[in-house]
Amino acid sequence: MRPRIAFVGAGAVGGYLGGHLARLGHDVTLIDAWPAHVEAIRAQGLKLTGIEDSQNVTVQVPALHLSDVQSLSKGPPIDIAFVSVKSYDTTWATQLIAPHLAPGGFVASLQNCINEPAIAAVVGWGRTIGVIAGTYSGELVAPGEVMRTVPLGGTQRVVYAVGEAHGRLTARVEQVRALIAAIDSVAATTNLWGERWSKLCVNVMRNGVSAASGLSGNECDRDGRIRRFSIRLGAEAVRIGQALGYALEPIQKIAPEVLAAAGAGDAAALDQAEGTILATLAAGQRSAKQRPSMGQDMMKGRQTEIDQINGFVVAEGAKAGLAAPANAALTAMVKRVERGEVAARAENITGINA
Repeated sequence: MRPRIAFVGAGAVGGYLGGHLARLGHDVTLIDAWPAHVEAIRAQGLKLTGIEDSQNVTVQVPALHLSDVQSLSKGPPIDIAFVSVKSYDTTWATQLIAPHLAPGGFVASLQNCINEPAIAAVVGWGRTIGVIAGTYSGELVAPGEVMRTVPLGGTQRVVYAVGEAHGRLTARVEQVRALIAAIDSVAATTNLWGERWSKLCVNVMRNGVSAASGLSGNECDRDGRIRRFSIRLGAEAVRIGQALGYALEPIQKIAPEVLAAAGAGDAAALDQAEGTILATLAAGQRSAKQRPSMGQDMMKGRQTEIDQINGFVVAEGAKAGLAAPANAALTAMVKRVERGEVAARAENITGINA
C-alpha cells in the first residue's frame, strides 16, 4: 500500500513536491494557512508551472484549511508528514500534525534553516528526518499556482537530499528518496548536518540580500559590490560552520575553503568565487523571475526568516567565539526594511561597511 502523505505548508516548496506526488498517484493531502490558496486548489486544482514543459500541469489534490486538520482523524493516519512552513512556524505546525501520525509515522523537515531539533522536540528524534531542497527554487505566485524557477536537476546536479540526524541510511530515508526520485534528482545523505549548514550558507548569501535590496537573484549576482558582500556573508558562515564541526559541501559550486579565503581577502580565491557565481549567471540556470524566498516575503509583506538564517549564523558564531559582522549588519538592515523604516533598494547593501 502507498503511504498516506500530508504536507503542512503547501507553498513554493511543499506545494510543488506535494502536487507532483499527487500527479503520480500518491495519497497526498495539502494543508495550508492561506485560505485563498486552499480554496483555489479546491475549486480548480493546483497549477504547477516550470521551465520545462513537463512541469506545466494542473493537479487535483485534497487541500485543507488549518481548521480542517482535525478531520484527518476520520481516515487512515498519516505515514509521512512533510513540514514545509516558515522556520518560525515549525513548532506549531508539527504539533498540528503530530496527533494524526500513524504508529510508525514520521515527520520530514522540508524547509530552509535547521529545524529538525524543533520538530524532534515535539515528536522525538525517532520520528524526525530532514529533506533539503538544495538547488530548488520556486514561488507561490497566486492562490493555487506554484511556479518553479530553476530547471530540473537531471544528471547534472542533485536537487534534493534526504537524511537522518544520526547519519545512517535507513528504510524510511530510502522510502522518501524513492518518492522524490520520480520527480527530480535526489540523494540519500549520511551528512545531514553538513548538508544543512551548506544550504544555510547559500541562503545566507542570497535571501537577506534580496530582501533588503529588492533585487532578484540574477540582479544581485550582476552587481559587483553586492556579489562581493554576499561572498563575505558566506565566508563568515563557512568559518562558523567549520568551527562547530560540520563537514561542509560546496556552496553554489564554490569549495568551502575557497569561499572562506575569498571573504578573508585572498584575491585569487575571490576571483575564483566570483567567477563561479558569474559562470552560473551566464549559463542561465535561474529564471529571470527567480527571487529568493525572503525577497518574495518582503514583497508580499510577510515576516521574513532573517533571524533563522543570517541571525542564526550570528548566534551560532557567538557560541564558537567567532564574530559575523556582515551577517549581523544585514540582519539589522532587513529588519529595518521589514518595519518600513527604509525602502528595499540596492544601496541598503552597498552602503553596509561592516
